[in-house]
Amino acid sequence: MSQAAQNLNWLITSFVDNTPGVSHTVVVSADGLLLAMSEGFPRDRADQLAAVASGLTSLTAGASRIFEGGPVNQTVVEMERGFLFIMSISDGSSLAVLA
Repeated sequence: MSQAAQNLNWLITSFVDNTPGVSHTVVVSADGLLLAMSEGFPRDRADQLAAVASGLTSLTAGASRIFEGGPVNQTVVEMERGFLFIMSISDGSSLAVLA
């Protein structure tokens, strides 16, 4: 793992550890590849979250284009026992947060 990836893992793990209610976080590339994940999140689950986040990001961007809504700032999925927040970050990547 590169130093940059280790730094990103450390940063998002710190976010999870210091933000009440947040359980896991991943960073996903524009093409759906897992770039970083918070410590303690099993790799297979992180890969699944990366795929979900990538798909939802693509769907919401498409809806925004069709309905001329401008750039998507965030996507929120409210579930019975939690939330999934997806935000765009640099270079087309996304931050997905489970809370």
